[in-house]
Formats: sequence, C-alpha cells, structure tokens
Amino acid sequence: MLAIACGYEDADDLDHLRTDPGFKLACGRLPDSGADLCSQPTVSRWENAPTLREVVRMSYAMIDLYCASYPRPPAAVTLDIDDSVDVVHGHQQLSLFNAHYDERCFLPIHVYDTATARPVAILLRPGKTPSGREVRHHLRRLLRRIRRHWPHSRLTMRGDGHYGRPEVMAWCEANEVDYIFGLSGNAVLAQLVETAADDVRVRHAEGEAEVVRRYTQIRYGAKSWACERRVAARIEATRKGLDIRYVVTNLAFGSTEWLYDGLYCGRGQAENLIKLHKTQLASDRTSCRSPLANQVRLVLHTAAYWLLLTVRDAIPSPQPLATAEFATLQRCLIKIAARVIETTKRVRIAFAAACPEADLFRGIARGFQPAGP
Repeated sequence: MLAIACGYEDADDLDHLRTDPGFKLACGRLPDSGADLCSQPTVSRWENAPTLREVVRMSYAMIDLYCASYPRPPAAVTLDIDDSVDVVHGHQQLSLFNAHYDERCFLPIHVYDTATARPVAILLRPGKTPSGREVRHHLRRLLRRIRRHWPHSRLTMRGDGHYGRPEVMAWCEANEVDYIFGLSGNAVLAQLVETAADDVRVRHAEGEAEVVRRYTQIRYGAKSWACERRVAARIEATRKGLDIRYVVTNLAFGSTEWLYDGLYCGRGQAENLIKLHKTQLASDRTSCRSPLANQVRLVLHTAAYWLLLTVRDAIPSPQPLATAEFATLQRCLIKIAARVIETTKRVRIAFAAACPEADLFRGIARGFQPAGP
C-alpha cells in the first residue's frame, strides 16, 4: 500500500525498496538496524493467498472504512456509481472483449462520495456492460452494508444511462433509496417534449442568443417499467443543432434545472476521481491471472488512495497543495530527498536547506501525531 501511494505500483520494485530507510520507518522498523521488508515473491504470494470469503470481507472493510470516516452519520449523502475500462494484456480470468472499447478488458465498478472525494467500493467485474440484475445485486449488498452504520441517513444513487435499469429503479423505490440516472432518448420521449423543443428552436432561430437552453419535465413509463416515473429534460439549441438530454428520478422535489444541472451533472466529478484512482495510482495493473488476486490489488490501490487523500485533507486550505492531485503530492511531498539518521535514542529526518515543502511536511507530520494525555 505504501509503495503504491509513493508511485511504485509494480511488486518488482519491492526488491529494491525493501531496504529503503523511509519505507522501513513507515512500517515501524528502524531504518538501519531493522530487518528488511518483504520482497517481490512474498508480496505476489500474499496477493494470491486470500480466499473468496476473505476477499469479500476485505471489500466490506472498504465500506466500513468509508462510513467510519464521518464523525457522525450524515443526514444525506449522494453516491456516484460508474465503471471504467481496465485493458488487459494476458489471459486473466473474467477478461472479455468489449466491442465499444475494441479491447479485451475488465470493467470494474467504482462507487464514490464525490462531495468528499472518498471511495466507497471498487469491484472487479467482467469486461461487459452490467445488466440490471447484476447492478441490483451489487447495490443491494453495498447499501445494506451502509445501512448498518447509517440506518436513518438519506441515500441517493447517481449514475449514467446503463445504470438506470428497471430492476435497479424498482429496488431503490422499494428500499427508500433515492436515485437519478441518465436516460437514453427515443421517439416517445421526443414527442412528449416537442412543445418545449420547438420553443427552443424558434428562440434560437430568432437570434435571441448563441445558446438557448430550456428545462422541462414529463411523466414517462417505458414498456419494461412497472410504473410511470418523473423524467427531466434539458433542451439546448446551438449552431450545431438541437441537443436533448434526459434523466429519470424518483425525487419529488426540486426544479428540473436543479435536477439536471445541480444534481445530475455533479456526477462528472466521479470521472475525475476514477482518473486519480486509475491513472495516478495505476489501479489498472490487474495483471494477476486469478480474479481474487486482482480484486486484492484493487483493495490495495484503494487503501493507497485513502492514504493520499488523508494527507491532502491534512494540508491547510491556504496552501496550494491542499487541492493538488495525487501525482503532485507524490512529487512535492513524498518523492523528495532527505537524510534518515538513526541514533541510539531517536531517528532524525533531515531535509535539504532549500527544500520548499520542508515546513509543510513537518507540520503534517506533527498533525498526525496522537495527542498526549
């Protein structure tokens, strides 16, 4: 976990890092006289050691860690669910060819609390679009675990169109979970919003503005739905033509503009968090043959995410690094030169006199020290 957080995601690097004084000190060993850390073969065996039951418990521990990050149960929280392509280059189990990405891949599901940038769950799964039944099963396990910690909090699920399945929406409604999902357009929806769309066309043709936008809502029920549901539409006319986007929700309050711009479009932040997890912490290094070992690797990368997020949250807000990406934190706070000196009574870390972040590093370290009696 520490190696991943520092930018050494490959276990091969551990053969050299096992003697690094900084890593030894972080693991509770003396930098010079302490025993060396584990090597690459040991870590590889450890990744493949957990059984299915143990991997499930590790995944539940991620959810418990997220819930414990709040000092008290929140009144309401919005969780974003999305998947991201994880291209494979071998014969890993569960990897499938995906025609959309034109690659053999996994499509792991990511769930985040985007208001706080905290990860909730990361699940390895085959490289195909999840069905409504599969998404329902994942949400049922996830939200039931959260309910054990927060029985009275209001939960809202937010996702794009392929999560807005009839099975998912019906389960959310039956279990008092709010949702807002993208909805693909069709001829019936286009006919229902034609009056508002025609008004936008006319206003744009009259040169009222470069971009003319309007919001409207309708009641719509697809053949596969058990009932009609509230659908909000954003209609926009530009030089490129008319663009209509739909979202479906069970929320009875809020204007259509707030539903789309204020609530649904907020899911774009989840894409940025997935990039942090995937590209800056290299969580797509799922190169083990066993899916259990690859899920363990996702748990380790998520733990590294938590570590860097905790460091960033400890930085005072006036500091530029308080909003920095993980790669910047690694470059400015972690991968910096220092001299580690072990004596009989203490271990000293000496920075270069010109180190620009030495004071900030010192303040963060003191902030993490437990309070005295």
